[in-house]
Amino acid sequence: MTTFASIPVKKTSQSRLSDIDFTKLEFGKYIADHMLVADYKNGQWHAPEIVPYGDLKMSPAILSLHYGQAVFEGMKAYKMKDGNVSIFRIHKHHERLNKSLARMCMPEVPHDLFVQGLTTLIETDHDWVPRTEGSSLYIRPLVFASEARLGVKVSDEYKFIIMTSPVGPYYSKPLRVKVEEHYVRAAEGGTGFAKCAGNYGGAFLPTQQAREQGFDQVLWTDAKEHHYIDEAGTMNVMFVLDGKLITPKLTSAILDGITRDSIITLSHDLGLPMEERRVSISDLAEGFNNGKLTEAFGAGTAAVVAPIATINIHGKDYQLPQAGATSFQQQVKQKLHNIRIGAEADEHQWNHIVQIV
Repeated sequence: MTTFASIPVKKTSQSRLSDIDFTKLEFGKYIADHMLVADYKNGQWHAPEIVPYGDLKMSPAILSLHYGQAVFEGMKAYKMKDGNVSIFRIHKHHERLNKSLARMCMPEVPHDLFVQGLTTLIETDHDWVPRTEGSSLYIRPLVFASEARLGVKVSDEYKFIIMTSPVGPYYSKPLRVKVEEHYVRAAEGGTGFAKCAGNYGGAFLPTQQAREQGFDQVLWTDAKEHHYIDEAGTMNVMFVLDGKLITPKLTSAILDGITRDSIITLSHDLGLPMEERRVSISDLAEGFNNGKLTEAFGAGTAAVVAPIATINIHGKDYQLPQAGATSFQQQVKQKLHNIRIGAEADEHQWNHIVQIV
C-alpha cells in the first residue's frame, strides 16, 4: 500500500505575493504560489508533489472535458491568534470528497495523501493566509479524469490538484433571493449531493435570469413538486421559524454542507432548538404572514453565514428584519470565527492546526 508521509516541495523562483493587495481581495481571483499535483494510473495514486502554480499540459481528448468526471471541494484555512494556521474540518471535507468521487465512479483520495498534501501546501504558502477580519485562505481540491480517449467510458487515469486563494467575504450585503419554481438543480437519485462540476454549470442559466430580475441567488425547490426548499445556489439555507432553527432535511438532491453541519452542532451549544425537515414554500409564506419567520440565511464554506433580506415567493417580495448582533445567525457566525482563530475552545476538534511559529 502506498503511503504519503512526506511530500516533496519544488518552490517557485519568483513569488507573486507582493503583487496582491490583501485589502481588496476578490473571491477566487488570486491563486497562491504553489499547488499539489498527483496522478492516478494503474489503480493507484503516484508521486504527489508541491510545485509552482501554473498551467497544465493536457490533451483536448481527456475524458473529463467530454463526459464530466470532475469533482471538487471547497475548504478554508484561517490565521490563528497564535500565528499558526487552522484548516477547518479537514476530515469531514475528505469524507465528502470521497463520497462525491464514488458517485462519479472515480477513485478515492487516500486520507494521508489528502491531509499530508494539504498540510504541506499550507506550510509552503502560509504567508498567503490573510490576517484581516473576514478574510481567509480558500482551498480548492480538484479531481478530474485525465485519460485521453473519446469513447464513453469510466476513465482509468485521473489528476488530483489542490490550489489555494486568499479571499474576502463572498457576499458584501444581505441577499435578495427568488424561489425557483421552473428549473431544477437536482433530482433525488441524481448527483445533487455530490460536488461535481456539472451541478454548477447546469445552474448558471436560472441564476443568471434571477440576477437580471434583481436577485442575488435562487432558492432551489424539489424536482417533483417545486414545493419544498432544497438549497440556495451556492450554499445550504437555514431559517429561524417559530423560535427554532429549521433547515431542509438532507436528501440525495442536497449537498451535505460542512458549514451546515457545524451550525447544527453549534445550535445545540447555543441553546436554540432545531429541526431538519422538509420546508415548504407554504411554510415560508405563512411564517412571513404571522411574523414567526424571523431569520433566513445561507450557510456554506465560501459564504460562511450570508444573511437573506428578501425572499420572492410566487412573484411577491417578502422582507426579513435586519440581522442584528443578537440574531442567531450573527451569534453562530461569531462563534465559528472564534473557534477557527483559536479565540474560543475547539470543543468539537474541528481545527487541523498547521504549526507555523
